Amino acid sequence: MNSIDKIKLPIKEEMDHFEDKFRDSMKSSVPLLDKITHYIVKRKGKQIRPMFVFLTAKALGGINESTHRGAALIELLHTATLVHDDVVDEAYERRGFFSINALWKNKIAVLVGDYLLSRGLLLAIDNEEFRQLHIVSGAVRQMSEGELLQIEKSRGVNMDEGVYFDIIRQKTATLIASCCACGAASAGADDETIEKMRVIGEQIGIAFQIKDDLFDYGLGGKIGKPTGNDIRERKSTLPLIYAINNSKNGKEILRIVKREKKSREDVQKVIAFVLDSGGIAYAEERMRSIAHQALTGIETLPENEARESLKSLIQYTIDREK
Repeated sequence: MNSIDKIKLPIKEEMDHFEDKFRDSMKSSVPLLDKITHYIVKRKGKQIRPMFVFLTAKALGGINESTHRGAALIELLHTATLVHDDVVDEAYERRGFFSINALWKNKIAVLVGDYLLSRGLLLAIDNEEFRQLHIVSGAVRQMSEGELLQIEKSRGVNMDEGVYFDIIRQKTATLIASCCACGAASAGADDETIEKMRVIGEQIGIAFQIKDDLFDYGLGGKIGKPTGNDIRERKSTLPLIYAINNSKNGKEILRIVKREKKSREDVQKVIAFVLDSGGIAYAEERMRSIAHQALTGIETLPENEARESLKSLIQYTIDREK
Protein backbone atom coordinates (compact mmCIF):
# COMPACT_ATOMS: atom_id res chain seq x y z
CA MET A 1 0.00 0.00 0.00
CA ASN A 2 1.53 3.34 -1.04
CA SER A 3 1.43 6.50 1.07
CA ILE A 4 -1.60 7.97 -0.74
CA ASP A 5 -3.62 4.78 -0.12
CA LYS A 6 -2.75 4.94 3.57
CA ILE A 7 -3.74 8.61 3.79
CA LYS A 8 -7.03 7.79 2.05
CA LEU A 9 -8.02 5.02 4.50
CA PRO A 10 -10.39 7.11 6.70
CA ILE A 11 -12.30 8.21 3.58
CA LYS A 12 -11.78 5.24 1.24
CA GLU A 13 -15.45 4.27 1.02
CA GLU A 14 -16.55 7.87 0.43
CA MET A 15 -13.86 8.41 -2.23
CA ASP A 16 -14.97 5.24 -4.05
CA HIS A 17 -18.54 6.55 -4.12
CA PHE A 18 -17.30 9.96 -5.22
CA GLU A 19 -15.82 8.53 -8.41
CA ASP A 20 -19.26 7.29 -9.47
CA LYS A 21 -20.96 10.56 -8.49
CA PHE A 22 -18.35 12.66 -10.29
CA ARG A 23 -18.79 10.56 -13.43
CA ASP A 24 -22.57 11.05 -13.21
CA SER A 25 -22.15 14.81 -12.77
CA MET A 26 -20.56 15.03 -16.25
CA LYS A 27 -23.03 12.88 -18.18
CA SER A 28 -24.53 14.30 -21.35
CA SER A 29 -27.03 13.17 -23.99
CA VAL A 30 -24.53 14.21 -26.68
CA PRO A 31 -22.39 11.15 -27.58
CA LEU A 32 -19.27 13.21 -28.38
CA LEU A 33 -19.42 14.96 -24.97
CA ASP A 34 -19.92 11.63 -23.20
CA LYS A 35 -16.90 10.20 -25.01
CA ILE A 36 -14.71 13.17 -24.01
CA THR A 37 -15.87 13.29 -20.36
CA HIS A 38 -15.24 9.53 -20.09
CA TYR A 39 -11.68 10.20 -21.31
CA ILE A 40 -11.30 12.94 -18.67
CA VAL A 41 -12.42 10.62 -15.84
CA LYS A 42 -10.19 7.79 -17.07
CA ARG A 43 -7.03 9.91 -16.89
CA LYS A 44 -7.68 11.41 -13.44
CA GLY A 45 -4.66 11.90 -11.19
CA LYS A 46 -4.22 11.12 -7.50
CA GLN A 47 -7.40 13.07 -6.61
CA ILE A 48 -5.59 15.20 -4.05
CA ARG A 49 -8.24 17.94 -4.19
CA PRO A 50 -11.24 15.73 -3.34
CA MET A 51 -9.15 14.17 -0.57
CA PHE A 52 -8.71 17.59 1.05
CA VAL A 53 -12.48 18.18 0.84
CA PHE A 54 -13.41 14.81 2.38
CA LEU A 55 -10.71 14.72 5.06
CA THR A 56 -11.56 18.28 6.19
CA ALA A 57 -15.26 17.44 6.40
CA LYS A 58 -14.62 14.21 8.29
CA ALA A 59 -12.21 15.91 10.70
CA LEU A 60 -14.81 18.58 11.48
CA GLY A 61 -17.95 16.52 11.92
CA GLY A 62 -18.70 14.17 9.08
CA ILE A 63 -19.12 13.57 5.35
CA ASN A 64 -22.55 14.00 3.77
CA GLU A 65 -24.13 14.65 0.37
CA SER A 66 -23.06 18.29 0.57
CA THR A 67 -19.44 17.14 0.87
CA HIS A 68 -19.77 15.04 -2.29
CA ARG A 69 -21.31 18.01 -4.13
CA GLY A 70 -18.53 20.32 -2.93
CA ALA A 71 -15.82 17.93 -4.16
CA ALA A 72 -17.59 17.46 -7.51
CA LEU A 73 -18.07 21.22 -7.90
CA ILE A 74 -14.36 21.86 -7.39
CA GLU A 75 -13.36 19.08 -9.77
CA LEU A 76 -15.78 20.25 -12.48
CA LEU A 77 -14.69 23.89 -12.36
CA HIS A 78 -11.01 23.01 -12.02
CA THR A 79 -11.16 20.54 -14.94
CA ALA A 80 -12.85 23.26 -17.03
CA THR A 81 -9.98 25.66 -16.31
CA LEU A 82 -7.39 22.98 -17.20
CA VAL A 83 -9.07 22.24 -20.53
CA HIS A 84 -9.09 25.96 -21.34
CA ASP A 85 -5.49 26.37 -20.11
CA ASP A 86 -4.28 23.70 -22.54
CA VAL A 87 -5.88 25.63 -25.40
CA VAL A 88 -4.32 28.92 -24.25
CA ASP A 89 -0.89 27.32 -23.73
CA GLU A 90 -1.12 25.24 -26.93
CA ALA A 91 -0.27 22.24 -24.75
CA TYR A 92 -0.84 18.82 -26.26
CA GLU A 93 -0.10 16.68 -23.23
CA ARG A 94 -1.18 16.62 -19.58
CA ARG A 95 0.03 14.05 -17.01
CA GLY A 96 1.39 11.86 -19.80
CA PHE A 97 -1.93 11.80 -21.72
CA PHE A 98 -2.95 13.74 -24.80
CA SER A 99 -4.86 16.93 -23.92
CA ILE A 100 -8.46 17.42 -25.10
CA ASN A 101 -7.37 20.01 -27.67
CA ALA A 102 -4.70 17.63 -29.01
CA LEU A 103 -7.31 14.94 -29.70
CA TRP A 104 -10.39 16.99 -30.58
CA LYS A 105 -8.95 20.42 -31.56
CA ASN A 106 -9.39 23.82 -29.92
CA LYS A 107 -13.03 24.59 -30.77
CA ILE A 108 -14.32 21.40 -29.17
CA ALA A 109 -11.96 21.76 -26.19
CA VAL A 110 -13.26 25.28 -25.42
CA LEU A 111 -16.88 24.07 -25.67
CA VAL A 112 -16.14 21.10 -23.38
CA GLY A 113 -14.61 23.48 -20.85
CA ASP A 114 -17.76 25.64 -21.05
CA TYR A 115 -19.94 22.54 -20.58
CA LEU A 116 -18.02 21.43 -17.46
CA LEU A 117 -18.28 24.94 -16.03
CA SER A 118 -22.06 24.96 -16.58
CA ARG A 119 -22.45 21.51 -15.00
CA GLY A 120 -20.63 22.73 -11.91
CA LEU A 121 -22.79 25.84 -11.64
CA LEU A 122 -25.99 23.83 -12.06
CA LEU A 123 -24.88 21.22 -9.52
CA ALA A 124 -24.48 23.98 -6.92
CA ILE A 125 -27.64 25.94 -7.82
CA ASP A 126 -29.95 22.92 -8.15
CA ASN A 127 -28.92 21.80 -4.65
CA GLU A 128 -28.82 25.32 -3.16
CA GLU A 129 -25.11 25.02 -2.34
CA PHE A 130 -24.70 28.79 -2.48
CA ARG A 131 -21.95 28.98 0.15
CA GLN A 132 -19.82 26.45 -1.71
CA LEU A 133 -20.56 28.11 -5.06
CA HIS A 134 -19.37 31.42 -3.61
CA ILE A 135 -16.13 29.80 -2.34
CA VAL A 136 -15.30 27.99 -5.59
CA SER A 137 -16.32 30.85 -7.92
CA GLY A 138 -14.02 33.13 -5.94
CA ALA A 139 -11.21 30.62 -6.44
CA VAL A 140 -11.75 30.46 -10.21
CA ARG A 141 -11.74 34.28 -10.38
CA GLN A 142 -8.44 34.42 -8.50
CA MET A 143 -6.94 31.69 -10.70
CA SER A 144 -7.79 33.72 -13.81
CA GLU A 145 -6.34 36.88 -12.26
CA GLY A 146 -3.20 34.99 -11.25
CA GLU A 147 -2.69 33.68 -14.78
CA LEU A 148 -3.12 37.17 -16.24
CA LEU A 149 -0.77 38.67 -13.64
CA GLN A 150 1.84 36.05 -14.53
CA ILE A 151 1.50 36.81 -18.25
CA GLU A 152 1.81 40.53 -17.57
CA LYS A 153 4.88 40.17 -15.33
CA SER A 154 6.60 37.50 -17.46
CA ARG A 155 7.11 39.97 -20.30
CA GLY A 156 9.96 41.46 -18.35
CA VAL A 157 10.76 38.25 -16.40
CA ASN A 158 9.53 38.91 -12.86
CA MET A 159 12.21 38.75 -10.17
CA ASP A 160 10.10 40.24 -7.37
CA GLU A 161 9.49 37.70 -4.59
CA GLY A 162 6.35 39.53 -3.44
CA VAL A 163 4.82 39.34 -6.93
CA TYR A 164 5.84 35.66 -7.16
CA PHE A 165 3.89 34.85 -3.99
CA ASP A 166 0.90 36.88 -5.21
CA ILE A 167 0.85 34.84 -8.43
CA ILE A 168 1.13 31.38 -6.84
CA ARG A 169 -1.36 32.31 -4.11
CA GLN A 170 -3.91 33.07 -6.82
CA LYS A 171 -2.92 30.48 -9.43
CA THR A 172 -2.33 27.41 -7.24
CA ALA A 173 -3.03 27.98 -3.57
CA THR A 174 -6.55 29.36 -3.92
CA LEU A 175 -7.84 26.04 -5.28
CA ILE A 176 -6.60 23.94 -2.35
CA ALA A 177 -7.87 26.72 -0.06
CA SER A 178 -11.35 26.27 -1.58
CA CYS A 179 -11.15 22.49 -1.03
CA CYS A 180 -10.56 22.93 2.69
CA ALA A 181 -13.17 25.70 2.96
CA CYS A 182 -15.82 23.66 1.10
CA GLY A 183 -15.09 20.60 3.24
CA ALA A 184 -15.58 22.69 6.38
CA ALA A 185 -18.76 24.34 5.02
CA SER A 186 -20.27 20.96 4.08
CA ALA A 187 -19.72 19.69 7.64
CA GLY A 188 -21.68 22.65 9.04
CA ALA A 189 -18.68 24.55 10.44
CA ASP A 190 -19.10 28.19 11.48
CA ASP A 191 -17.69 31.08 9.45
CA GLU A 192 -14.58 31.39 11.63
CA THR A 193 -13.68 27.71 11.14
CA ILE A 194 -14.35 27.88 7.38
CA GLU A 195 -12.00 30.85 7.11
CA LYS A 196 -9.37 29.09 9.25
CA MET A 197 -9.48 26.07 6.94
CA ARG A 198 -9.30 28.33 3.88
CA VAL A 199 -6.09 29.91 5.22
CA ILE A 200 -4.62 26.47 6.01
CA GLY A 201 -5.47 25.32 2.47
CA GLU A 202 -3.79 28.41 1.03
CA GLN A 203 -0.61 27.65 2.99
CA ILE A 204 -0.66 24.06 1.70
CA GLY A 205 -1.10 25.30 -1.88
CA ILE A 206 1.84 27.71 -1.62
CA ALA A 207 4.10 24.96 -0.24
CA PHE A 208 2.86 22.65 -3.02
CA GLN A 209 3.88 25.14 -5.72
CA ILE A 210 7.33 25.74 -4.23
CA LYS A 211 7.84 21.97 -4.35
CA ASP A 212 6.98 22.08 -8.06
CA ASP A 213 9.59 24.83 -8.48
CA LEU A 214 12.22 22.57 -6.93
CA PHE A 215 11.47 19.72 -9.34
CA ASP A 216 12.89 21.85 -12.17
CA TYR A 217 16.29 21.50 -10.48
CA GLY A 218 15.99 17.72 -10.18
CA LEU A 219 15.22 17.73 -6.47
CA GLY A 220 12.84 15.14 -5.14
CA GLY A 221 12.46 13.22 -8.38
CA LYS A 222 13.29 9.52 -8.55
CA ILE A 223 15.77 10.14 -11.35
CA GLY A 224 17.08 13.35 -9.82
CA LYS A 225 18.02 14.95 -13.14
CA PRO A 226 17.26 18.67 -13.57
CA THR A 227 14.74 19.37 -16.34
CA GLY A 228 15.29 23.13 -16.67
CA ASN A 229 11.86 23.47 -18.35
CA ASP A 230 10.89 26.49 -16.24
CA ILE A 231 14.19 28.17 -17.14
CA ARG A 232 13.64 27.54 -20.86
CA GLU A 233 10.12 28.98 -20.60
CA ARG A 234 11.34 32.04 -18.64
CA LYS A 235 9.18 31.16 -15.64
CA SER A 236 10.03 32.95 -12.41
CA THR A 237 10.47 30.37 -9.66
CA LEU A 238 11.45 30.96 -6.04
CA PRO A 239 14.95 29.37 -6.20
CA LEU A 240 15.81 31.49 -9.26
CA ILE A 241 14.37 34.72 -7.83
CA TYR A 242 16.33 34.34 -4.59
CA ALA A 243 19.59 33.43 -6.37
CA ILE A 244 19.43 36.37 -8.80
CA ASN A 245 18.49 38.89 -6.10
CA ASN A 246 21.20 37.72 -3.69
CA SER A 247 24.27 37.19 -5.86
CA LYS A 248 26.76 39.52 -7.50
CA ASN A 249 26.45 37.52 -10.74
CA GLY A 250 22.67 37.91 -10.76
CA LYS A 251 22.49 40.40 -13.63
CA GLU A 252 24.54 38.17 -15.94
CA ILE A 253 22.29 35.18 -15.22
CA LEU A 254 19.16 37.30 -15.65
CA ARG A 255 20.31 38.19 -19.17
CA ILE A 256 20.51 34.46 -19.97
CA VAL A 257 17.07 33.79 -18.45
CA LYS A 258 15.52 36.57 -20.56
CA ARG A 259 16.72 35.06 -23.84
CA GLU A 260 13.93 33.64 -26.01
CA LYS A 261 16.10 30.67 -26.97
CA LYS A 262 18.63 29.06 -24.69
CA SER A 263 21.22 26.39 -25.38
CA ARG A 264 21.61 23.37 -23.14
CA GLU A 265 24.78 24.99 -21.79
CA ASP A 266 22.79 28.15 -20.92
CA VAL A 267 20.25 26.14 -18.95
CA GLN A 268 22.97 24.17 -17.13
CA LYS A 269 24.75 27.41 -16.24
CA VAL A 270 21.55 28.83 -14.68
CA ILE A 271 20.91 25.60 -12.75
CA ALA A 272 24.48 25.54 -11.40
CA PHE A 273 24.20 29.23 -10.45
CA VAL A 274 20.97 28.65 -8.50
CA LEU A 275 22.47 25.66 -6.67
CA ASP A 276 25.68 27.55 -5.81
CA SER A 277 23.84 30.73 -4.74
CA GLY A 278 21.66 29.05 -2.10
CA GLY A 279 18.43 29.35 -4.08
CA ILE A 280 17.49 25.72 -3.50
CA ALA A 281 18.17 25.80 0.23
CA TYR A 282 16.19 29.03 0.60
CA ALA A 283 13.17 27.70 -1.32
CA GLU A 284 13.17 24.45 0.66
CA GLU A 285 13.31 26.37 3.94
CA ARG A 286 10.39 28.61 2.90
CA MET A 287 8.38 25.58 1.73
CA ARG A 288 8.85 23.70 5.01
CA SER A 289 8.16 26.81 7.08
CA ILE A 290 4.85 27.47 5.29
CA ALA A 291 3.85 23.78 5.49
CA HIS A 292 4.64 23.87 9.23
CA GLN A 293 2.18 26.77 9.63
CA ALA A 294 -0.52 24.62 7.99
CA LEU A 295 0.32 21.63 10.20
CA THR A 296 0.16 23.83 13.31
CA GLY A 297 -3.31 24.98 12.24
CA ILE A 298 -4.47 21.38 11.70
CA GLU A 299 -3.36 20.52 15.25
CA THR A 300 -6.15 22.78 16.57
CA LEU A 301 -8.84 20.54 15.00
CA PRO A 302 -10.57 17.78 17.01
CA GLU A 303 -8.29 14.78 17.46
CA ASN A 304 -9.40 11.98 15.13
CA GLU A 305 -8.22 9.70 12.33
CA ALA A 306 -9.15 12.17 9.58
CA ARG A 307 -7.11 14.94 11.22
CA GLU A 308 -4.05 12.66 11.25
CA SER A 309 -4.56 11.83 7.57
CA LEU A 310 -4.84 15.54 6.79
CA LYS A 311 -1.47 16.08 8.45
CA SER A 312 -0.02 13.19 6.43
CA LEU A 313 -1.47 14.64 3.21
CA ILE A 314 0.20 18.00 3.93
CA GLN A 315 3.49 16.20 4.54
CA TYR A 316 2.99 14.26 1.30
CA THR A 317 2.66 17.50 -0.71
CA ILE A 318 6.19 18.57 0.27
CA ASP A 319 7.80 15.09 0.27
CA ARG A 320 6.31 13.78 -3.01
CA GLU A 321 8.63 12.68 -5.77
CA LYS A 322 6.63 14.05 -8.73
